[in-house]
Amino acid sequence: MRIIISMPLSLLFLFSLSLLFLFTCSRGGTATAQNLIYETCKTCSRFDPNVNFGFCTSSLQAAPASRCAALVSLGKISIRLVHYNVTDTRCQVKQLLKKKKLDPFVKECLQDCLGLYNDAISSSKQAMKQYDSKNYADANTHLSSVMDAASTCEDGFMEKQGVVSPLTKGNNDTFHLSAMALSIVHLIGSGSRGS
Repeated sequence: MRIIISMPLSLLFLFSLSLLFLFTCSRGGTATAQNLIYETCKTCSRFDPNVNFGFCTSSLQAAPASRCAALVSLGKISIRLVHYNVTDTRCQVKQLLKKKKLDPFVKECLQDCLGLYNDAISSSKQAMKQYDSKNYADANTHLSSVMDAASTCEDGFMEKQGVVSPLTKGNNDTFHLSAMALSIVHLIGSGSRGS
């Protein structure tokens, strides 16, 4: 007699990652975290075209706390990376606004970006708060608004031909880190519904 257990795919993936993590961490450590990061980024990049596998793995591996992190911890780390990047990009905007000789259009764009990044900092804090409370859908709503802020900031510079955004790297990093965090949180949230 065979017993068939029906399990949502995301729950099965979450369970598999957890077992992988427990097995390799009990054997000594870093290989587990690297495998978990690899598998998580592989899954996220496969299902979300905004998640770049290489960017995801290098970003998570660079975070010190990722060396022996479980999947839930990777979610927290990814949101923290978003927050750090948003804070850094806002700082860059403030520095650029201090320049005396700015094109009026560029200055207007930077002022818009400053407002967007002020809101994004608040959203990243709310995302972490909601994540810690296991309100994954609400955390993703806040992460989506951070993604939108980065895109809106970058798009503002494109409204005038010949203007180059001085924030392209910061905006792109914010966008990709947010997409990565969104995907990881969605993965965790999908797995938690089935348990």
